[in-house]
Amino acid sequence: MDKIDFSDKYFMQQAYKEAREAFSKNEVPVGAIIVSQGQIIARAHNLTETLNDVTAHAEMLAITSAAVNLGGKYLNNCTLYITLEPCTMCAGALSWAQIKRIVIGASDQQRGFTRLQPSPLHPKTEITTGIMAEECSELVKEFFKNKR
Repeated sequence: MDKIDFSDKYFMQQAYKEAREAFSKNEVPVGAIIVSQGQIIARAHNLTETLNDVTAHAEMLAITSAAVNLGGKYLNNCTLYITLEPCTMCAGALSWAQIKRIVIGASDQQRGFTRLQPSPLHPKTEITTGIMAEECSELVKEFFKNKR
């Protein structure tokens, strides 16, 4: 039996599956998962169109799900895997949740939080970028190409 490699790439692949689900629902294809102690405790994808709610970003939905799962509002021992760089709203929520680590697929030059100084994230949050960046970016580009 093959051992599963629970690497950043493995977990980003899980987030990417969520992004594909959003794409199939005609939502901006962003997927998120939250991991605690090597276990996926939350899965989400954008649902802004479905719920008619501008705050229904994948990160926001994943934060809520993870907090319910853990029974507390702080995610300071958790990692968020997100296919597209979070916007400032989501970065603020991640800061309040005190997320330990964020792993980002594709960057978002227009709406991503990294363009802001100082960073809206909690000072102890670790950031890793570029995991499956090409695949994540291409999915978003394909979505918007189909919209035009």
